Amino acid sequence: QVPLVESGGGLVQPGGSLRLSCATSDYIFTWYNMAWYRQSPGKEREMVAELPRSGGDPNYGDFVKGRFTVSKSRADNALILQMNSLKPEDSAVYFCNAESSRGVNHWGKGTLVTVSS
Repeated sequence: QVPLVESGGGLVQPGGSLRLSCATSDYIFTWYNMAWYRQSPGKEREMVAELPRSGGDPNYGDFVKGRFTVSKSRADNALILQMNSLKPEDSAVYFCNAESSRGVNHWGKGTLVTVSS
């Protein structure tokens, strides 16, 4: 059973928007810190947005610059990434991550985002 399942990727034009979702179990949703990462070909995986389990303020990668918003949907047990004003350089595979306080780490299989005209 895959603990994290991403969806919502696809092809979008520059300036467009996408909403990514990471569905998980109630246990992980409640007790794990969750985050979005991305990886482009030839580049290292980088943090996009992270949301502490405690409900504190989210952290974003410097490149986000107010364009993305991370949130949780309790109704769906899902981590959401709303991405606006997308740029071609945002094209990547976006991965969901969950990490417990004891360092147990889970990764989803990723969802592909392509920003192109």
